[in-house]
Amino acid sequence: MACALVFGAGALRWVALTDLPPLVPETSVEVLARDGTLLRAYTVADGRWRLGVDSARVDATYLAMLLAYEDKRFYRHLGVDPWALMRAGMQAAVRGRFVSGGSTLTMQVARLIEDSPTGTWAGKLRQIRLALALERVLSKDEILSLYLHHAPMGGNLEGLRAGSLAWFGREPDRLTEAQAALMVALPQSPAARLPDRHPQRAQAARDRVLVRAEAAGVIRSEARVAAMREPLPRLRRPFPAHAPHLADRLRASEPMRRVHRTTLDAGVQMAVEDLARRALHDLPVQATVALMVADPHSGAILATVGSGDYLDRRRQGFVDMTQALRSPGSTLKPLVYGLAFSDGLAHPETLLNDRPARFAGYAPQNFDRLFRGPVSVREALQISLNLPVVELTQALGPARLMAALRQAGVAANVLGEVPGLAVSLGGVGVSLEGLVQLYVAIARGGEAVTLSSLSGVTGVRRRVITPEAAWHLGDILAAAPRPAVLPDWRLAFKTGTSYGHRDALALGFDGTYVAGVWVGRADGAPVPGMFGVDVAAPLLFDIFARLGASPVALPPAPPTTLVVSHAELPEPLQRFGQRSAPSADAPQLAFPPDGAALRGMEGGVLARVERGQAPFSWFANGAPVLLQSYERETQLALHGPGFVTLSVVDAEGRGARVQVELR
Repeated sequence: MACALVFGAGALRWVALTDLPPLVPETSVEVLARDGTLLRAYTVADGRWRLGVDSARVDATYLAMLLAYEDKRFYRHLGVDPWALMRAGMQAAVRGRFVSGGSTLTMQVARLIEDSPTGTWAGKLRQIRLALALERVLSKDEILSLYLHHAPMGGNLEGLRAGSLAWFGREPDRLTEAQAALMVALPQSPAARLPDRHPQRAQAARDRVLVRAEAAGVIRSEARVAAMREPLPRLRRPFPAHAPHLADRLRASEPMRRVHRTTLDAGVQMAVEDLARRALHDLPVQATVALMVADPHSGAILATVGSGDYLDRRRQGFVDMTQALRSPGSTLKPLVYGLAFSDGLAHPETLLNDRPARFAGYAPQNFDRLFRGPVSVREALQISLNLPVVELTQALGPARLMAALRQAGVAANVLGEVPGLAVSLGGVGVSLEGLVQLYVAIARGGEAVTLSSLSGVTGVRRRVITPEAAWHLGDILAAAPRPAVLPDWRLAFKTGTSYGHRDALALGFDGTYVAGVWVGRADGAPVPGMFGVDVAAPLLFDIFARLGASPVALPPAPPTTLVVSHAELPEPLQRFGQRSAPSADAPQLAFPPDGAALRGMEGGVLARVERGQAPFSWFANGAPVLLQSYERETQLALHGPGFVTLSVVDAEGRGARVQVELR
């Protein structure tokens, strides 16, 4: 008795002193879509695919088959099954080596996490010791989880989830009986049972598992017969590699995070990637394409494609062209007009004079080098004239345009310290993502929201232009002329082509989505003959075609929107005023100050203008409040609560504006 106690105490101490290997498996970094679909995965440090797997999301039939075939007393033993060991020991004594059985799931886990040998007495003894030690520190479910992560599935595949994705292209939460049986059979001899190389052996091993499962009552006879007829997978599938540029950025930003949950819509992402790949067939061998789709309501990025082919070195496909700062061409023009609408400087029916002009030595020309004389703002934007937008930029001030970009959360790079008038024609560096963010602001009524690709991140909201101005822009751009090859959809869109044909762009939105397209060379070299309307616009329309049968209607005009003909406009808005730089006697708003918070008072809000030439016209959010007033101080009937852009225009068309909050 005493000897037995001493032996038992010694055995317990022997187990307790076991050196344990790491018990937390290193798993692949994963990038997931918003619905949990795997978009991209990376191998672990030793080059193996070992994806994290939650045993609660594993097919129940697989688990039942596994225990029935490998270790039916798993939940009852302490890591070692004496009866199975005795059987294996007798076979080993006869043949001089271990040939079958004996190993519990816990012992198999011990072998897998240490990568220890199995065919020697010393190796088997080490597995027994480690298995007993594992049972002391881990629960049965934790041990089972280690098996699900480490079970070899052929080649560099490790773990149930890696095997299921590689051989069946599906997650292991729902497997057929045949698929579950193959996942049970493969780890016993993965090299000899690879279904793509040794299909007969793989099928025989799978069928043995099915027979055992039927005998154990896991499946019915008819299910076993049907499963045996199911064909084996003939090819190993590649792991998903969607949104590779975004995935690389997320992995680099948080190297220790194993799972990155994004806002991407898996279906939209795959459709847009397919469109980008197809687009390469019509481009020069060194040109590529970048695409992006966003939800303007939430600021969520739904799809992002940094290049048409991530692995194409000729096209420098590894460069993410959604992030590169490039010339936006004419795609900033809507912002200029939106600011002019917000300030009360112009209306879509205001007449501009498209004529030759010089601005302190800067002499821009229209793309076709023609001049059209008096044109409405609507027409000037729709046919993308250069001279009118430069004159509006001069009236607003280039610094104002840059401030609006910052307000929209758009990073922009200007050559030199002071921005010039060329900013409105593309003389600034902006990324495709930045342009999409700008058009998101227009699409959501002039309020910017920070785009995000990470689930759970709330974007910052800032007002850039008034809701009325944003609606006017959508209305104008939706009716813009387009080539006959494009559908006649009410899709608000704007194209752009940078100087020297280096960048071709198209941005657009409907009532649900905002999308952007960039085409060019990653190295910035010209692509002769490339125009935004010919190359980028068709891709933009293709994106919306893949998002739905036709674009969703744009929202209706805000109640305060001034929708009138040119003849019905207030006189100061009928024709744009002075075209020279703002003079020292231009009107200035002395009260209220910009950014002030005001409380409504009887009689209205006090407003006072200094300088400028009477009469004065006052506008709130682009709508007229008081016209042709010769008074410099007046009471204005402004409706709150909320933010109001208050502007005044003098007799010469010069203006000033402030933004105030009415409480």
